[in-house]
Amino acid sequence: MGKPYRFLLLLLVLLGSFSVALAQELGTVAGVVQNQAGDPMPGATIFIRGTFIGTSTNREGKFLLRTEFNQGPVVLSVSFVGYESREVTLSQPDNAVIIQLKIDPTQTNEVIASASRVEEGILQAPVTVEKITSQQILRLPPPDVQVGLNQFKGIDVNSTSMLMNSLSTRGFNSAKSERLIQLTDYFDTQSPSLNINAGNLTGLPELDIESIEIIHGPASALYGANAFNGVLLQNSKDPFVSEGLSLRVRGGERSFFDGQVRYAKKLGDKLAFKITGAYLTANDWLASNYAATSTQVQQNNNAQGSTLGYEAVNRYGDVAYVVPATYPVADLRGKTLFMPGFEEKILVGDDDKAKSLKVHPSLSYLLTSTVKATVGVNYNRGTASYQSTSRYRLNDFGTNQYHGEVKGERWFVRGQSVQDFGGATYDLSFLGAFLQNSPIATSGAGTTYAQRYFGTYLSTYAGARQSGQSAAQAQATAQAAATPLQLDPNSAEFRNLRNQIAQDATAGRGARINPSSLLNEGNAQYNLNLGETSDLIVGAAYRKFRIGSQGNLYSDVDGRIQNHEVGGYAQFTKKLLEERLKLALAGRLDAFKNFDPAFSPRASAVYSAGSKRQHNFRASYGRAFRSPTQLDQYIRLDLGPVLLLGNVDNGFQGYSLTNGQAVNVAALELERLSSYEVGYKGALSEKLVLDVNYYRNYYNDFIGAQRFIGNADGSRPATPATGRVLQVWTNANQEVRTQGAAVGLTYAFAPFLNLAANYSLNVQDRSDVQDAEFQTYFNTPKHKYNVGATGTVVSHLSYALNYRWAQGHEYGLPFAVGQLSDYSSLDAYLGYSFPKMGLTLQGGGSNLLNSNNIQVYGGPQIGRLAYVGVQLDIK
Repeated sequence: MGKPYRFLLLLLVLLGSFSVALAQELGTVAGVVQNQAGDPMPGATIFIRGTFIGTSTNREGKFLLRTEFNQGPVVLSVSFVGYESREVTLSQPDNAVIIQLKIDPTQTNEVIASASRVEEGILQAPVTVEKITSQQILRLPPPDVQVGLNQFKGIDVNSTSMLMNSLSTRGFNSAKSERLIQLTDYFDTQSPSLNINAGNLTGLPELDIESIEIIHGPASALYGANAFNGVLLQNSKDPFVSEGLSLRVRGGERSFFDGQVRYAKKLGDKLAFKITGAYLTANDWLASNYAATSTQVQQNNNAQGSTLGYEAVNRYGDVAYVVPATYPVADLRGKTLFMPGFEEKILVGDDDKAKSLKVHPSLSYLLTSTVKATVGVNYNRGTASYQSTSRYRLNDFGTNQYHGEVKGERWFVRGQSVQDFGGATYDLSFLGAFLQNSPIATSGAGTTYAQRYFGTYLSTYAGARQSGQSAAQAQATAQAAATPLQLDPNSAEFRNLRNQIAQDATAGRGARINPSSLLNEGNAQYNLNLGETSDLIVGAAYRKFRIGSQGNLYSDVDGRIQNHEVGGYAQFTKKLLEERLKLALAGRLDAFKNFDPAFSPRASAVYSAGSKRQHNFRASYGRAFRSPTQLDQYIRLDLGPVLLLGNVDNGFQGYSLTNGQAVNVAALELERLSSYEVGYKGALSEKLVLDVNYYRNYYNDFIGAQRFIGNADGSRPATPATGRVLQVWTNANQEVRTQGAAVGLTYAFAPFLNLAANYSLNVQDRSDVQDAEFQTYFNTPKHKYNVGATGTVVSHLSYALNYRWAQGHEYGLPFAVGQLSDYSSLDAYLGYSFPKMGLTLQGGGSNLLNSNNIQVYGGPQIGRLAYVGVQLDIK
């Protein structure tokens, strides 16, 4: 753990070298922010334009700032969610400033920084971007803020348990979220070992989220590898601006408890700190799909209910046995028998609680009024279920993140070190299989439960056939005799074996998966002002992975695996036609240890029409790439029937599983995407906003899994019989095309009623696919819609209501493939505030109708979760 601390110490020394005392005498600016009716506006933000000096109003709407006036007049920038921002110029200190804000019911005045990596109005963004404000975030139903993002257009969230969610836009959804990057204050929050973003387990507590921005579609030109189908950016609250104490406690169904605290304080004019903590626990959602596993996953599987047994999706330990040719009864020879395995709730046992613990302290210092330094630590731990090649119980899984930033008005330098910990994580498929293959304690001969089961089945079947039973009758008789001989889940022996195997990380006998890897990264950017209508930003980034699993997940038996990426980018922006036309050209070049360099360009144009530039038309072209995950590159995991291997060396030679013909599997390359988008976002009236887009994507070198018979070293066996089944990731020699559209309407009828509706269309074009068996796992509903309402009914009573529906579709992962039914959810929030006390009573819930809401095949039903709570804010 010493290296991250040395990293922070080095950063602090760097900060000290920049420190410049503010020698100038500071003047005082104080006043009140009101709405047009003259009511105070608590929580409005006030900044000195061009500096990091800022604050927010207290519950009486009052504020106080200290700033310099020796350089001439200062400009106050004042903003509040749902109101038009204002700028007020002061030539001298003033302690009686009164600022009134005009309501902006359509919220078209919002500013974002994610789409172009510089601040711009959301209407002028060159690509489709969604912004969710802090007020909207606190009204999203529990338990995970990311689940609530499903209600916005074009965004799909896949839940594999209560706190394990992955997000995507524009198709190819996955429980792994490998095609979208997730950032907190622009720092990557992925697990270095698994390359996943575990929902909001490693993100911010809701009390500290200032806003969330989601870029739809490719963004590699500015964000690099894997900003392929989107970027999710969480922005935290500034301790200089959002001071005070906030507490929130909620409780509800499924033993749900959520407690959060945030405290921020300025220590003088230059130093501020904050600490945020959150703890959540509930009875987790567990999977219970007992349909037969698809033959795409288990080739020799029998039909559901077969008296030969069958492998079920959410049973683990359905051990298979192929009846040999030497068996005396001919009609059973060559058939595959399956033991009935153990249900997920049985194997998970006492680990069935979803849990999340976060502690995030940070310290900020104004080196000058225009240069701010911040250092912080994010400690995250959680328990949830994750799904990929198997179902995994992430038990006490987490990350330690050490980060620092020095930021000026036009530049920044950032660095971080992240280390993840597997905790007591285990693989449910391994756990079930190793239980079945454990020796029977009372046998004395080392006979396993699987051997006893199949031996009993075969001997009983032979006897039944000899007594005159038909084949079907004999199978039923044999199954009835063998099933009771399984290990009893209620026995002490089961509990002891289960705990022993779940805690054992030894390959071939234990189910524990305990990787611990590190990611160190740094990036910098500078914005050059080339004139009143031109800007150029340049930036660079570096990241290094140090992968470790002690050989039970990766091929790292000789020590940590080193991998790195480096990149640089630039973007030129030009405004024409009285600044109504904004043209931008961006490009990024990235280099990798294992792949050829990749160049990602993006060109865009935005035209603003109308007297208030309220009608904005946009068009863009971009290319993006996806770097294979560290698992894709370096995995070595023996599943028994199949050996999973990384594929970054020289590829593999082997034999086809279907026809025995020789096959050559090339080494992995980058997956590439070309995307075209057109869109419109604007205010059709003072109360009605329309946002619509259409995209078309072309994927090449699509990454998918391939199974074949080969040798682990990549060579071709002498015959198929002398090899074993391997699975590696490789690129498809087939272009994949998708297209889609999304439309969103917002109508601000009155303060008590704001209506919103959106519709999303996503289509995979298979018209030119030559290989009918080629599977891309688009995993996305073709049709999806949301309808919702928000508002303030009386002076302090607020509400939010949303209904979401998605069309059923095929969903596939290496673990399971199958058809999802239509799914939906009705979510609601109700809050009543007491402003003088800073108190808000809350209630609400997700999927209130408890309707079908299975979003991942092989995942759980995400049922109803209702809650009540209270929030206290003391300025």
